[in-house]
Amino acid sequence: MAVIMHVDLNAFFATAETLRDPSLKGKPLIIGHVGRSGIVSTCSYEARKYGVHSGQPTFQALKLCPQAIIVEPHFSYYHVLSESFFSLIRQITPLIEVASVDECYADMSKVLTKGVDPIAYCHDLQQKLFKEMGLPCSIGIAPTKWMAKMGSDLKKPMGVTIIRKKDIEKILYPLPIESFWGIGKKTSPRLREIGILSIGDFAAKAKVDDPNLMKLLGKFYFTAKTWVLGGGDNVIDTNPFDPKSVGVSSTLPRDCQGLEEVEPFLINVCNELSSRAKKERKKGYTVTLQVKDTSFKTHSKRATLLNSTNDEDVIFTEAKRLYKAFYEKMDVRLIGVTLEKLVDPKKEEVQMSLWNYEEYEKMDKTKLLIEDLNRKMDKPKLMRLSEIKKDGT
Repeated sequence: MAVIMHVDLNAFFATAETLRDPSLKGKPLIIGHVGRSGIVSTCSYEARKYGVHSGQPTFQALKLCPQAIIVEPHFSYYHVLSESFFSLIRQITPLIEVASVDECYADMSKVLTKGVDPIAYCHDLQQKLFKEMGLPCSIGIAPTKWMAKMGSDLKKPMGVTIIRKKDIEKILYPLPIESFWGIGKKTSPRLREIGILSIGDFAAKAKVDDPNLMKLLGKFYFTAKTWVLGGGDNVIDTNPFDPKSVGVSSTLPRDCQGLEEVEPFLINVCNELSSRAKKERKKGYTVTLQVKDTSFKTHSKRATLLNSTNDEDVIFTEAKRLYKAFYEKMDVRLIGVTLEKLVDPKKEEVQMSLWNYEEYEKMDKTKLLIEDLNRKMDKPKLMRLSEIKKDGT
């Protein structure tokens, strides 16, 4: 039987900022942006005591916790810490699957062998991570990835939970349905409406394939049923974390209508999206524009490009075109742009159209002419403009 470990860094961004500035330690800390458009990326446990949580508008968070300190995120710094964290886990086992910037799964089947105390081992790992990097974490150990994830969520911060298949009913079934990882906040109230208040209620109805539950969850029902009955994925994917999309959104400081009002915000969103895509070393074929109207209803339209891109001008051009075509007369309070169908530019196959081929052919002829002229000179002096370095040499 597989032994899967899930390691989850506790309040990672907030912890990272206290490492940058120790004076922030122990204080209610919000990582995000100031203003109506600001969103809480994450927050310290001191801020969570007041009801502050990720995804919350910053102005609402400040109403709950006026004394909170807001710090702008430093994503490049978080990335460095994240990579160091994964490297430490790889010292234990090479079988590691990166789930996000602050969490991973690891196959511990060959590490936690007979005679090894798993609780003591995990506590030692926690202390090593905290001592060497200053990062607290929670750990779950179980035979499947879902159960391990549920285990790491149970005790935060610095908790260790082991869930064997025989322990599911005792440990997981009493939990409220909202704690079922994989079931979103919108679905939980609907499950309560059909009498599913706990994970145990879910399991009971799943055992008899309750038609209302099946209809409510659709295709996801069969995955969730497998999880809650003790089955599911236990294979570690060691491939590097590969985002499926990159997106940026911004809540506008006021309700806006028309391109003249929306364009400055759209430019900022597209520029930030381009920066993130380049940081991830990704290009995308699809640009999706999302807008939220004043009734909080979200609308989206997408455009597929002939060539992949992460260029801010190309992204903005497509997003602007979609906005003018579909939403220019709408009162908008949020605007977002997502780059999808991502590819690695280094691995992407370049398929030249006839026009491209002709351009390459012209370029080659120019190069041959320059080389021929240089051979006739004592010192070669000619080159193409594209060969000149940025410093002019």
